Amino acid sequence: MTCIFCEIVAGRAPAEYVGTNKDCIAIIPLNPVTPGHAIVLPKVHVTDFADEPVITGKVFEFASYLADTPANLITSAGKVATQSVFHLHVHIVPRHFNDKLALPWHSGKHGKNGTDR
Repeated sequence: MTCIFCEIVAGRAPAEYVGTNKDCIAIIPLNPVTPGHAIVLPKVHVTDFADEPVITGKVFEFASYLADTPANLITSAGKVATQSVFHLHVHIVPRHFNDKLALPWHSGKHGKNGTDR
């Protein structure tokens, strides 16, 4: 099975680059959820954040360098956790008041102080 992110890293699939360093690339996703949404991925194939902690650290370091706040840095490990591309990647999702973006793990349940549980 072909990994689309490996194809992008190899230059065999198109992508709009935001940035690159020796270990990672950052691209614009096909369907950004907010202006400035980007995806950071390692240049080597790693399935998810639990696979290679050192590489995961490099991906998060680069994402932190690129991100403006406020933002969410989002990653998943496994299909049940909503991972759809099995190559480690971190979404940088810039946020704004009233952007109405509902994150997938928002339970809608509130604790005693009004915050999500």
